[in-house]
Amino acid sequence: MNMYLKISMFLLLGFNGCSEQAVTNQANVNGVKGGYKIRHTGVYNYYDTISVISNLGSQSVFFIQDATNFSVSDHFFDNGDGTITDPVTGLMWTRNLTPRLTLQEAKVYLNQINTGKHKDWRIPSIKELFSLIDYAGQVFGDKSVRLFIDTTYFHQPLGNTAIGEREIDAQTWSSTDCQSLTMGRDKSRYGVNFVDGRIKAYPITEPISGLPNKLYFRFVRGNINYGYNKFTDNHDETITDEATGLMWQKVDSKTALDWKSALEYARNSKIAGHIDWRLPTIKELQSLVDYENRVDETGNASISGLFQSSIRNDPNASLNYPYYWSSTTLLDGPQPGNQAAYVCFGKASAFFNGQYVDAHGTGAVRSDLKYLQQANYPISFGPQGDLVYVKNYVRNVRNLK
Repeated sequence: MNMYLKISMFLLLGFNGCSEQAVTNQANVNGVKGGYKIRHTGVYNYYDTISVISNLGSQSVFFIQDATNFSVSDHFFDNGDGTITDPVTGLMWTRNLTPRLTLQEAKVYLNQINTGKHKDWRIPSIKELFSLIDYAGQVFGDKSVRLFIDTTYFHQPLGNTAIGEREIDAQTWSSTDCQSLTMGRDKSRYGVNFVDGRIKAYPITEPISGLPNKLYFRFVRGNINYGYNKFTDNHDETITDEATGLMWQKVDSKTALDWKSALEYARNSKIAGHIDWRLPTIKELQSLVDYENRVDETGNASISGLFQSSIRNDPNASLNYPYYWSSTTLLDGPQPGNQAAYVCFGKASAFFNGQYVDAHGTGAVRSDLKYLQQANYPISFGPQGDLVYVKNYVRNVRNLK
């Protein structure tokens, strides 16, 4: 959120803190006991397939994206004691990150802190941690342009380039273990990179040194139901998540589309007689992931079995499931605005050292170009050989009234 919006919001609301009661009250949201509200992505600009656009009419295919639902009320509160309250999600956070720690060191650290005089801090799940991401951020390859977290409230360092790290090497770990081996070899745990705007699973042990890996931690407390879905099959090709107040398309698009076509597909859908379907934001889409599922063992996509998912095999013909588009633009590279974020509901595949591997774990959040630049896709790209598809699948969403 830009500074003008922040200042205006505070002048309007007149708040400078938030009580413990505010956190407690948020445990019952969307009219469902134990539910949770999904925070906005922070995107308040509209984008076409290339860049930011203005003077957008409501009939444009690009109208129904993140900016349509942007609200200055999606704010945080600094409690002045090292804690930050999020009244949208019902979660309270530590303002500062820990030093880089191993998983074992983080557990010891957690038992010793009493930030804000609270003793019930925990390591956040990947869904809780991702709630903090702000897609007003921007990155240029491995260089940070603008962080993917609200730095008015939260401390976030860059990687230490003086010791050979990249600026994007400042990842934050969650409590969620990856159920598969990443890169075909590594036991890993999911984390959020608030420097480049993505989710991936990071190895618990450094592959080269064999020593325990060290990443940052940010602790959370409050709404213990955050991230737990409550799905109902409506038997009309829709699934309702009573926890979040969202209705989803049961069967996906069954075909891969570029980003503009995905927006058109959602806009033109009339499933179960509803005409207000849309492409989900990246946070809404990530809320569907079942991070407990191991795709290579179960043979199922990482989503509730109530949903039906297409199959898109990897180029070596091994079983995999599609990447799904969100409506969220991720600003990266020399042409910021030409990529959109997606979620992997199968393996986040790469061609690495001559073989196809799950590079980042199912449920990873990545980005693809919005339009086709060459005919031969997928291609492998980057140091880990990530597969780039450009055409991805769609699962529509709508708000419950």
